[in-house]
Amino acid sequence: MKKTARILIALNLFALSVPSMAQTETINLWPQDKIPNFKSNKVEEKSETDAEGILRISGVTVPTITAYIVPKEKATGAAVMICPGGGYGILAASHEGSDFAKWFNDRGISAFVLKYRLPNEKAMTRQHEVPLMDAMQGMKLIRQNAVKWNIDLNKIGVMGFSAGGHLAATLSTHYNMGEKASQEAKPNFSVLLYPVISLSPTIAHGGSRDKLLGSEKSEELIKYYSNELHVSDQTPPAFLVHAMDDNGVPVENSIEYYLALKKHKIPAEMHLYPKGGHGYGMRTEGKGSLANWPTAMEGWLKAMGYQKN
Repeated sequence: MKKTARILIALNLFALSVPSMAQTETINLWPQDKIPNFKSNKVEEKSETDAEGILRISGVTVPTITAYIVPKEKATGAAVMICPGGGYGILAASHEGSDFAKWFNDRGISAFVLKYRLPNEKAMTRQHEVPLMDAMQGMKLIRQNAVKWNIDLNKIGVMGFSAGGHLAATLSTHYNMGEKASQEAKPNFSVLLYPVISLSPTIAHGGSRDKLLGSEKSEELIKYYSNELHVSDQTPPAFLVHAMDDNGVPVENSIEYYLALKKHKIPAEMHLYPKGGHGYGMRTEGKGSLANWPTAMEGWLKAMGYQKN
């Protein structure tokens, strides 16, 4: 076979394979001149990968959402917006972001990694409002483009890790509060991994609380962003994972949220593991039974109708 013919066959085979691959697109959440609460600043966004291969993004002042869209023939209709953790100081954008987007894509679920603004009084007014504004806007954009992306409007969830779990839980309980409130911002379900839920002094992750609230830290705001206090009959169902030896974010955060959901008869599934620590994502080697948590989530997604059996 001639070399040219071999090349053409290879190119045709590649072209045939492209439709089965997830399409990736990064979208600005807001027009550049209409970012809410924006202050002119010299804060610089930086990205670096640490020795463990974790991508850390700091200084985020221009928020985006990166879409990982499943091809129509593979899509289940479900989608999830992913909020990486990082104590509201950085975003752990790979092992709590893009890695999970690919995991969902493999199961027919489109995914969106939210690069939300990190609270900073130099770059924004009322900094505590900003991450939630970005999460609301991200959810609205997904809903507004649902037809284009082959997404079922009743199957759009939010996932969050640590402080990103706080943001996901805040979106789930505060979607109808504040200046940017909208029914369009409400997720249909939430997946919360070792989440910060409460800002109460007894179980809060102090670093996340202080970064979010900044100098405006007050008893009123602490209660406002303690999400276990704002669960209602309209809060979406949740899947929670936490390790009991988590010394960063106490396991009581997940327990308090679960009990609040139970009180309001909201479907919830919680998996507590004796060891695992904090910030593991899917890196569970050497952490005992914690290695089973992704399988448990997959079972829940199937049971809820978001993933095909």
